[in-house]
Parts: sequence; C-alpha cells; structure tokens
Amino acid sequence: MTPARSHLRPLEIGLVSETFDTYPSPEGGPADAHAEYEPLATVELLEQAVGHLGHRSRRLGAPRDVLSALSAGTLGGVDVVWNIAEGYGSRNREAWAPALLEMAGIPCLGSDGLSLSLSLDKAWANRWAAAGGVPVAPQVVMASRREAEESPLPGPFPLFVKPCWEGTSKGIRRTSRVEDRSALAEEVARVVADYGQPALVERFLPGAEYTVSVVGYAPPRALPVLQRALETASGIGLHALEGAGNPQPEGGYGHRLPGELDAELEARLQFLALQAFSLFGCLDFARVDFRLDETGAPVFLEINPLPTFAADGSFGILAELEGRPVADLLADVLAEALGRLGLAGPVRSSSGA
Repeated sequence: MTPARSHLRPLEIGLVSETFDTYPSPEGGPADAHAEYEPLATVELLEQAVGHLGHRSRRLGAPRDVLSALSAGTLGGVDVVWNIAEGYGSRNREAWAPALLEMAGIPCLGSDGLSLSLSLDKAWANRWAAAGGVPVAPQVVMASRREAEESPLPGPFPLFVKPCWEGTSKGIRRTSRVEDRSALAEEVARVVADYGQPALVERFLPGAEYTVSVVGYAPPRALPVLQRALETASGIGLHALEGAGNPQPEGGYGHRLPGELDAELEARLQFLALQAFSLFGCLDFARVDFRLDETGAPVFLEINPLPTFAADGSFGILAELEGRPVADLLADVLAEALGRLGLAGPVRSSSGA
C-alpha cells in the first residue's frame, strides 16, 4: 500500500549521492576503495520513493557537485535534500554534504554532520556509546606496526583488527581475526598502509551478529532485528568477507547462523539500538550493529546514520518480510522525515500499522 500523499504542494527533493563510478580509483589503493558507494539502482529506488509521495526528485550529484552548484547559484527550487553521499579520504567525509546544505539553508534528511563524523570514527563512537551505557568490546587504537608489537592489548587473543573510520566492512579480511602478536602486527601494518588511518584492535566476540534499523521521530522506532550469517571457519560476518577486495574461495564461503532470536533478546537489541540512536543524535534513519559475547549479551559494534537503501540491504530485506516493494517502505521513511521538518502531513507507520 502506498503512503498517503502530502497535503502540501509537491516538493522538489534533491538527491545527493555517489555511485561506484563517481570517483576514479586511487592509484595503488585497496580493491574495496569504492565499496561504500551505491549502484545507480539505489538512486532510482530513492526516486521511486519520492514519486510515491507525489513529489519530484532532482539528482544533485556528489558533495563536490553540490559545492559547485552553490557557488554557481543553481540550487534554486530545491526544498529539501535526501543525502546518501559518503565522501572520501577523511573521517569528516560523511559530513560534507550536510555541512554544505546547512550553510546554504537547505534542509537535509537524516543526521547532521556532527552525528555522522562522530559515528564514523569507530574509536570515538565506542567511547561515546560506552559513556552512555551501551556495552562495547575492550579495544585500543594502534597506528603502527611497532605499537602492535609493543603496546598493551585490549584482552587475550583472538583479537579483531579493522580500519578506524571506514564503513561497509572496508578493510576486513579473513586475516582480520588475529591469534598472536605477529599476526596482529601484520594486520595493523596492512590497515595503516592501505587505508591511511589507524587500526582499531578489539576483542573478538564469539557470538551471533545482529543488525537493527531505526527510523522515525517522536519517538523513533526500532524495526525487526535481522541476524547476519557468519563465515564458518573464521566466525567473521559473511557480508564482510563477500565484499570487494576479498578473494572468493572456490565454491564460496561456508556460513552459519548461530543465534536464536527470542523475544527477550530482540527486545534488548532494539532497546540498545534506540539508546545508541539517541546518544548519537541521529535523525530519521540509521542502522545499529551488535554482536553477542560469550555470555550471550549484546555488544555494540557500530552505528551507521547513512545506511544503504539498496534493494539487497537491510531495508530491502525488511520490505520483503513485510511483503511489499522496498520503494514503498522507503516512501514511509521519507514521509516521516519530511513530517519532522514540517514539510508533510500525517503519515502512517513504516511498520504498516
């Protein structure tokens, strides 16, 4: 069922995004350098969602295109922007488009630049989450091979190594799970060399992995929890190992779903996701990832206020579970975000209620 149309005039909704082809591949860079960007099909899904509400969409390109348009004075007529752009190169990159639009006085859906930057740096995000009472794994930041060889460890092996401020599982390999100091030093050196940033080294959590999408406002709502498959041999999330840059074994990876999601665990995961959403000042949509420790207790992994809206991502899976097109679910998310900004009338719940 399509959401009710706004009672206001049709809006012009700008779409700020990057596809896999937006930027040239960095010379000598890692194979997954562009993994965070979206296929054109995702942009088309956003356009469908905008159309479901009776509004018009306008592709604005990437953040640098927005900067050029602002300088040229050609953004006239845009009422609001739906931003899914990731930027590149720095831990503030996800804040580029929201900061530009804030300066121009154009409202933007989703979280602001501060929330995006704080959540992207995983070390800062974990400290912030822990200060707010959300459980996190013991961890340290290491910026060199020497630190990995000599610095105190966050706990016993196995440990897990990943870039400090990347998303979409960039930098994660089978070798990211390390069993001794030598392997730790190799992984930290690889992350620093390939991604130009420190490595986050944390205790490897042995339990099941879950992701929780949060949408809406006043109050926000946690959608049904989804379990992620783990690769059989390493216990690393299968979605990470199947990403760009990882050699695929003949016959594919073996996988398992070790968790049993009962009502009590789902309620706990949803509670923690909403707590994190509030702590980071998120707006309209986000995805929060957790893993269970050896006691079965959920531990925060990360929060992503720029979740993918691709048809094969979490929102696509949730829409399939509800038996409707993903563009219809995204129209609900859009309509409620517009309502928060005072740009639309009452909307129905994205859960279909």
